[in-house]
Amino acid sequence: MDAEVVLQEEDMEGSWTLLSWLASCVMVFGGVLPYVPQYQEITRSSNSEGFSTRVCLVLLIANILRIFFWIGKQFELTLLLQSVVMILTMFAMLHLCCAVQNTNRVSTKQHRLADLNIHYFWKWTAFEDYLLFCFGFTVLCAVVTLLLLDSPVFVETLGSLAVMFEAMLGLPQLLQNFHNRSTKGMSVKMVLLWMAGDVFKTAYFVMNDSPAQFWVCGSVQILIDVAILLQVLFYNRDTRVKFG
Repeated sequence: MDAEVVLQEEDMEGSWTLLSWLASCVMVFGGVLPYVPQYQEITRSSNSEGFSTRVCLVLLIANILRIFFWIGKQFELTLLLQSVVMILTMFAMLHLCCAVQNTNRVSTKQHRLADLNIHYFWKWTAFEDYLLFCFGFTVLCAVVTLLLLDSPVFVETLGSLAVMFEAMLGLPQLLQNFHNRSTKGMSVKMVLLWMAGDVFKTAYFVMNDSPAQFWVCGSVQILIDVAILLQVLFYNRDTRVKFG
């Protein structure tokens, strides 16, 4: 009888370990899935105007900060790996947007990071400028973190900044839709996957007792996702009234 109980406990432990491993894999790679339909949409239409590249800016800053937060306060390795994968994904999105925009560009005038023109910040012509900006930001973070790593206040502030930026993930897309008065060119699948991922990861943070900054971030993201989906309904209604 005791042997049966032990075997049942071992089976339950094995099942829980498998579920935990699967959940970790979803956390690491699930965050990039929303960008697959958007990548496909831009490739298909050869137009990136419906997608806000500032989404990439927000996620790059958030995940670079999160990596340095991990150095100061080592939480789940899963979240560190998620940041690395997301950074690579954002570079892939930026590379595609730059390629499409340069193909469609009528003017020969180029905007470069070296111009130091605030009006064209994050609207550069060359993909290399985005890499250079992120490299400079990473070096700055590394120097400051090295100097202040022993300060708990600094480490917690770093974590709060990381999740604050991540919480604003959908805001650039929300503002771009409002500016365009349209959601054309934006993948609705991307937003739906954002929402599904945000609900999943917020539950993951709560269940794994992650730092409070993470689940607060997830909750704010869900609210912004809902706002973007409402834009889809609103602007599509306006289109039907105008053309239908």
